Parts: sequence; C-alpha cells; structure tokens
Amino acid sequence: MDDYPKALSSHEEALEIRQQSLPPNHPDLAMSFGNVGNVYSRMGQHSKALSFCQRAVDIAQQSLPSNHSHLQWYRNNLEDVEKS
Repeated sequence: MDDYPKALSSHEEALEIRQQSLPPNHPDLAMSFGNVGNVYSRMGQHSKALSFCQRAVDIAQQSLPSNHSHLQWYRNNLEDVEKS
C-alpha cells in the first residue's frame, strides 16, 4: 500500500528546507516542487499538482539547459497533470 500522505509530508519538508537554504532558481528546488506535484497527482489532487508541477518547470527553464533530461521530465509530468 502506498502511503501518499507520509510521502507528501517528507517532500514538503525537503522543499521547505531547500527554499530556506538555496537561491530561488536552484535546480534542486525544481526537483522538490516536482516531487510534491507528483504526490499530489497520485493523490488525485490535480489542481495542487498542477501548481507545483508548473513551478518545477518554471525553475528548471531558468536554471537548466533546454535539452536537460530533468527539464523534460518536469514538462512531461506537467502535461500528464493537465490531461487528468
């Protein structure tokens, strides 16, 4: 059984720590936003997922090369959430 609330709590805590310690456009922040968005999506909370996935894409576009695999992963996740 998947424990999404526990996963969400862990990813939100990681995001909070990264927001306090990293610059606002750091690629690790994109990862944290993407992780939180992913969990919200799996929980069926698509409007919240959309917000976090969009933030991941926004940060990644500013901090990663346009052909970076993580940027494409964030874009794919955003597209999946938009379709649901």
